[in-house]
Amino acid sequence: MCRWLAYSGRPILLSTMILDPEHSLIDQSLRAKRTQHTTNGDGFGVGWYDKRTEPGLFRDTLPAWNDENLKNLSQHIESRLFFAHVRASTGTAIMRPNCHPFRYGRWLFMHNGAIGGFDEVRRELDNLIAPSYYRHRLGTTDSETIFYLMLSNGLEREPEAAIAATIAAILRVAASASGERRFSFTAALSDGERVYAVRFSSDRTSPSLYFSQTARIFDDLGIDPGRRDPHPMLIVSEPLDSSSEHWHEVGEGEMIVAHGGKVAQRPFLP
Repeated sequence: MCRWLAYSGRPILLSTMILDPEHSLIDQSLRAKRTQHTTNGDGFGVGWYDKRTEPGLFRDTLPAWNDENLKNLSQHIESRLFFAHVRASTGTAIMRPNCHPFRYGRWLFMHNGAIGGFDEVRRELDNLIAPSYYRHRLGTTDSETIFYLMLSNGLEREPEAAIAATIAAILRVAASASGERRFSFTAALSDGERVYAVRFSSDRTSPSLYFSQTARIFDDLGIDPGRRDPHPMLIVSEPLDSSSEHWHEVGEGEMIVAHGGKVAQRPFLP
């Protein structure tokens, strides 16, 4: 499984969260702790929002720990809202279009999980994607299928309803196929203003998810006082340090929505 993080707050360098912490995302690409898959070396990606409506995107197939471009760019790009992801493939090819985050218009999406037996249900799910969105698809992953299904179900108009409708549709297709089809979905989306994160699975064994919204995290991560935000928001696959005081686990079957320094946490029922 993959590891990822989402940050929202005062503009900071991407390296502040991707490279610098004790258990940074780069460290997690080699030594993840809250998953059976300790190595996530099948590519990486970062997506960030700046003055443009459409977010910036940089993805590649090298392991994150071994890419000098990622290190150099993250030490020079500042953003108020960014995603970062290190990939562990669940069977699809290691190529740039299969790396997260995925982008459409102002939206970013990244995912940790899988549609069980995806090869057997892919065609049926692809048929549910609206043609206007399907033509933008570049890769072969189940994650990208999920993203374009959400867009087809109205993500740009009603995000929470679109996420729920998409997962419900996937569960229906999986139920109609032969054999057991486990579905896991620990994912994040953003339109540049709000961040939506969901932890859900068909068997209640979702990949881990945590969040923090306390400024004290900046002290533990050693961030320059002048760059701190009084209301930061961090959503991560696993904590970036060894402290347990400011990290809160997102429960199974829960959604969080972060906006303007505030977070709403509620049950998620597709």
